[in-house]
Amino acid sequence: MEQITLGHIEVDASKFDAIIDLQALPLLPTRRFVMFPDTVYPLTITREETKRLVTLAAEQHCAIGVVAQREPLDVWPESLDQLAPIGVVAQVIKVIKVPDDNVLAFIRAKHKIELTGLASDAPKLTPECIMATAAELKDTRIRPDDSAILMLAECRKIMRQMAENDGQNMDIYDMQNEQFDNMPMEVAINTLAMNPGLSTDDRLHLLAISSQRKRLHELFETMFKLKENGRIVREIEQRAREKLTENARRQFLETQIDEIRTELYGNDASDASDLRKRLTELNVDDELRQQIENEIHKLERLHPNSPDYQTQYAYLKVVCDLPWGIKSTDSTNFAEAEQVLNNSHFGMPKVKERVLEQLAMMIHSPRSHAPILCLVGPPGVGKTSLGESIAQAMGRKFQRVSLGGLHDESEIRGHRRTYIGAMPGRIIDAMRRSGTMNPVIMLDEIDKVGKDYKGDPEAALLEVLDPEQNVKFHDNYIDLDFDLSGVMFITTANTLATISAPLLDRMETIEVSGYSVEEKMSIATHHLLPQLRSRMGLEEGECTLSDAAINAIINEYTAESGVRRLQKLLAATLRKYIMAKVGGRDFPQTIEPSHLKDLLGVAPISRDKYGTDGQPGVVTGLAWTAAGGEVLYIETALTQGKGNSALTLTGNLGDVMKESASLAHRYALAHGPQLGITDEMLTRDVHIHVPEGAIPKDGPSAGITITTAIVSALTGRPVRPNVAMTGEMTLRGKVLPVGGIKEKALAAKRAGVREIIICADNRRNVEEIPATYLVGLTFHYVTSLSEVLTLALA
Repeated sequence: MEQITLGHIEVDASKFDAIIDLQALPLLPTRRFVMFPDTVYPLTITREETKRLVTLAAEQHCAIGVVAQREPLDVWPESLDQLAPIGVVAQVIKVIKVPDDNVLAFIRAKHKIELTGLASDAPKLTPECIMATAAELKDTRIRPDDSAILMLAECRKIMRQMAENDGQNMDIYDMQNEQFDNMPMEVAINTLAMNPGLSTDDRLHLLAISSQRKRLHELFETMFKLKENGRIVREIEQRAREKLTENARRQFLETQIDEIRTELYGNDASDASDLRKRLTELNVDDELRQQIENEIHKLERLHPNSPDYQTQYAYLKVVCDLPWGIKSTDSTNFAEAEQVLNNSHFGMPKVKERVLEQLAMMIHSPRSHAPILCLVGPPGVGKTSLGESIAQAMGRKFQRVSLGGLHDESEIRGHRRTYIGAMPGRIIDAMRRSGTMNPVIMLDEIDKVGKDYKGDPEAALLEVLDPEQNVKFHDNYIDLDFDLSGVMFITTANTLATISAPLLDRMETIEVSGYSVEEKMSIATHHLLPQLRSRMGLEEGECTLSDAAINAIINEYTAESGVRRLQKLLAATLRKYIMAKVGGRDFPQTIEPSHLKDLLGVAPISRDKYGTDGQPGVVTGLAWTAAGGEVLYIETALTQGKGNSALTLTGNLGDVMKESASLAHRYALAHGPQLGITDEMLTRDVHIHVPEGAIPKDGPSAGITITTAIVSALTGRPVRPNVAMTGEMTLRGKVLPVGGIKEKALAAKRAGVREIIICADNRRNVEEIPATYLVGLTFHYVTSLSEVLTLALA
């Protein structure tokens, strides 16, 4: 597909498929423009008659004749005498409205035509258009020998110089230049012949030539003359300029500008003078100061009522608002920093330890790079609010940047000032709002960044989060290097699976695990309830909740790793009290578990919702999700089959989990005698189901669970009550380690499980879990499936 691009506009010009009728051809008259065969050109159209013509031609998919007017100043040609006799038959590919009510029409020419007369009987495409008859004219081809190639290259070079000197046709030249290398020589010659630097008569003369070789010779001679004429004019201008010394010229121009400004706006202080005053207060080096000064000079040359003036002023205001060289003083009080972290968040020893380590590092070596921490954990555990607490503990300003759903790279790097409504990126905007060079910036939900045709924001974040690169971070809007090395970046994510490897490599990952019931009790008592009472205007001691009531809310009304849902339920309880207080109704001063049904409704969670119920073929498994640990139940049923023991899987299982089930089934068939399975049972069809069916499930950690369920069903031996397991299994019966042990252990404890079977290699993961999390749990460490079956089956 041949794509033609002009600025940000892209059209498909790969084929000519308009309907051509040379006996009734609508004519498009052009002013000072001559089109050549087999070329594509974006033509700006200003006349209302022409706008209607190209719009209808595009909609009705009919060909038109593009012919130049003999007199460009004619309002609209009335007859063929006012038009050149030769033109091209063309197709309107695309019509786009542009500012100032003009139209940009992309036109593709096919072949040359000669006008032979009027098609007076043909229906007109528009009321004012001329319908003509025409005859096709063919050009002779050219053999691309050395002389032709050299002349074509020289013409391209001259065209480039003319476009640069003119400064108005660079977009057209760039569009054509991108296609030159892939063009046939005839098309390249025709494209160069449309050069706007040539006069209309020159181009009409070239179009009338039927020999491509002769056309190339004539084109070369014409462009060479234009080049020489331009050189002579520039030399004359240069000699004229040199007559004035640079200082005298500058003084003269500045005097004129001052006089004009005084005449127009009086002697009041201008925006430029205010900005120049602010510039003197900025802590920037001489090179950067000169760049900003140049931008202020540009502002002074603009009219205050023009749109460009407002755009330039807004840009300079952003630049002057940035905290160039301004830094806040870091806290040096370790005890106070630790107290701030402990008061705001319960637990999280690893995160707090890492923050205090960094505080010590900054005191010992102030020039060290700030770290990039990535807090990973389920929703509601306090990752986002922790960032503000870290900033408070370190004595720094805090800014939060939400990245969830971001898919435009310009949101990070900023928009170029050439676009309407351009603005700096979110990073520079956060620096402007913070007012210091060393704030704590939290990039929230970094795992939910998307990408599309507007770019990849993750790729833009690579520079932001690299201490070796962000010393000179370049935002497209301010177009100046900005130092981000003093910023402490903290990112949050629910999972690392969606973060690209290069970006993940730049961050130090810290896992923020879910809370146990005991921790949730402490958080609710010492953090959530006092905050909610203060927010709702309640005195301490009003509407108290007993420990049993809080425990009932945690166990029967929430099923989460964090405390977000718990906070909402506690707030709902306090609102019930306030409503009763305002309405003058009775309300229990201390809320007990028996009151919860009236306040919060029926408890939605039952810890023995499924359970194994002592049935063979039902096993409790443990799974990890982005929301924390979960308990799942593997159910197995046997049916009389055709003797080949078919396997059926349901429950919305992923590919990896299906492979685990297939492996478990095959293992049971291969080791039937050793497992105590009779030959008759080995012929039964096996159906495995994992509730709940609407929730997708995947991963290898259910391997030993599925195998145990199949063996339990085939042998008729039920699994011991309150036993759960997790681990990957090989075809040889080996048990492999899996991840998410802490979250799975917390989920098992919430579900009332007392024994957990896991791989022996996961022992180190269990040892890292605080002992308070493991109260009431017994871990069995295994290396083979035989050990699993011995421990699990009754």
